[in-house]
Amino acid sequence: MSSAPLSITPEAAQLFNAANAAYREGRFADAVEAATEVTGLAPNLAIAYVLKARALRGLGNDCAAQSDYEAALRLDPANFEALLELGNVLRARGVPKEAAAHYTAAIAARPQDARPALALARLMEEQSDQHSAEVAAVAFQTALDRASTSSEPAKAMTRLCRDMARFRMERADLPRALEALREARLLAGSGALLSWIDLDRAEVYLRLGMMNEAQGIMEQLAKSQDSNVLRALAKLAYRFNFWAEALATLMRWTTLHPDDAQAHLDLADMQVKAWLLEDALASLDRAEASGAVPAAASAALRASIANRLGDAETARGLYEGLVAEGKDSFVSNAAMCLLYSDSVTPEEVADRHRALFAAWGHGARTRESFGASPGAQRPLRIGMVTGDLHHQHPVNIFMQPLLARWDHAALPLTVYNTGSTVDDQTRLARSRAGTWRDISTEQLPTLVEADQIDVLIDLAGHTSGRTMRAFARRMAPVQASFLGYPGSTGVPNIDWLIGDPIVTPPEDDHLCSERVIRLPNTVFCFAPEVEYPLPDFETLAQDRPLTFGSFNNIPKLTPHTIRLWANVLKAVPDARLLLRAPSFKDAGAIARFRKLFGEQEISSDRLIFKGPVALDAMMRAYSEIDIALDPTPYCGGTTTLQALWMGVPVLTLKGGHFVSRMGASFMTAAGLSDWVAERDEDYVALAQKFASDRQRLTSLKASLRSELLARPAWDADRYARDFQDALLSAWQMAWAQTDAR
Repeated sequence: MSSAPLSITPEAAQLFNAANAAYREGRFADAVEAATEVTGLAPNLAIAYVLKARALRGLGNDCAAQSDYEAALRLDPANFEALLELGNVLRARGVPKEAAAHYTAAIAARPQDARPALALARLMEEQSDQHSAEVAAVAFQTALDRASTSSEPAKAMTRLCRDMARFRMERADLPRALEALREARLLAGSGALLSWIDLDRAEVYLRLGMMNEAQGIMEQLAKSQDSNVLRALAKLAYRFNFWAEALATLMRWTTLHPDDAQAHLDLADMQVKAWLLEDALASLDRAEASGAVPAAASAALRASIANRLGDAETARGLYEGLVAEGKDSFVSNAAMCLLYSDSVTPEEVADRHRALFAAWGHGARTRESFGASPGAQRPLRIGMVTGDLHHQHPVNIFMQPLLARWDHAALPLTVYNTGSTVDDQTRLARSRAGTWRDISTEQLPTLVEADQIDVLIDLAGHTSGRTMRAFARRMAPVQASFLGYPGSTGVPNIDWLIGDPIVTPPEDDHLCSERVIRLPNTVFCFAPEVEYPLPDFETLAQDRPLTFGSFNNIPKLTPHTIRLWANVLKAVPDARLLLRAPSFKDAGAIARFRKLFGEQEISSDRLIFKGPVALDAMMRAYSEIDIALDPTPYCGGTTTLQALWMGVPVLTLKGGHFVSRMGASFMTAAGLSDWVAERDEDYVALAQKFASDRQRLTSLKASLRSELLARPAWDADRYARDFQDALLSAWQMAWAQTDAR
């Protein structure tokens, strides 16, 4: 049993209450500071060490938290909270035997509490041997037995079964998750938990590819009167790309509860994601009319709408305003807006990135703290962090061929999947990874350390800012940024940016907070695994006027880009311009860009606007354009390489940093450096030149794919070798730099 309460001084009591309040409010650093003072004033107060340990966990410092839990247990060996929570730390740190011992002690310390038995069951399910499976079964039954003695046994047992199911879902143990959900459903009867269990069942069916079963459940849930259920259903539908269903669900919520500001706000957010921007503005206006929408939520949504309408300056101003108000969750948005801006220099972009993220590195681990040896006689262990390995995402498009060619014997690879969308491409990536872990961002630092990863690669950058903080505090001896963010992240403790000689020339190293390692040909290799037949270019050229085009998203169509393209159309007066982007399913976006081009004296009859289509249809749609125009300052990435693959040359303007040099890199690697302009007037002159000789252009288009395949940058096998060699070099050079210090 725990010892009797200790008498403490009023000062210690006041500090303890302050530490507790700080912890509840998420001010973990303040909580640690206050709790540390308490332990100095009352060194025998076990709960003070427990509180400090909890705050340290909130800061992601499990190692220090373990020491404080152990201190609490030295004072009070039967302290239930310390036993249970230290078990959680040990489990997260990959020490299952010690974790099991602490869970077992917690089971004994509080005989009626089901939580330590459930924790032990989860821990044992994570192990792979038969004995652990048997211990897990016994522990889970113990948890159920304890729940059966509670005041509401059916509800308590239902929650336990659902909790176990969700744990199994996190581990991608979907068949056994389904078993637990069936048991939960039987226990729930017709209770309030039934809808939530069915939501989980629908997710499992979606992840298993059982679409008919999932659809049946989701159709029933869509009839719910419960706002929370409708909101969760819309989020689930969105995650699995059921846009129409998500929108319909949220519209039903607003119909059922027309005065619910959250309903209109959620609908506006979903309409933004679906590129229905006029509708989103109307929904946001209705939400704001209630007076219940937080100013930050309103500003963030308006910034997102402005960005998708191509108004990067307004979006940047709104995000910077949120950052200035202390809304730190928007710093990545503010950073990304800089990449689209016409009004900042590459030096200003670099400086602002560093300033936005400098504080994230405070208290970070050192490279040496991991105990890794630079000369270890074993293969380097590589980790990659991403949530984007699913259909049509650019990260997936580029990573699948690389994963397919990965040499797991030379460089064992672990993929840490932080995403929630699962489809056939996700399952394919899982089959190609040496080790695959479905994890939350919170689990990431502990699991990376437990896996003893040597080189950890971020594949998202600020497009998914959740993981960037963990990288800033350092999760592995060597860390790198690749693919997901087109430029320097500005984040401390990311050691390397993977580039090439054109996107990251040596003379631009000062623009990068990271050191740069350069792949020899081009930074990204496009090697599609789906067959995309080429069209009959000769027939197409005969049947239409020369057509310039761009399939880039609207945020890239900056004022500079509009002026540049308008000048191209003036120089080639018989030509037209086709623009395809998700935003152009929205009438407001089309009207805005007709107006913008009209201000540049381009009549609307020379403009064609088309909305989004599926990937295979989009690839076929490249046949509709003769010359692709690259935007500036944010060049096309995936779209440029797709255009080249489909026989469409791309005219690009080389800018001053990574994001505005991608087109130059790709076109040079394609042997088409004469399609790279240095100045605006060169861009227009080249457009006029290439458009003037349709026969030569048609011949180039017909031969382009075969010429690409003969070049090193399109040799996926060579690219995979170069990439892995670069990681080996990054490892050695990082340690050489450390030794030099």
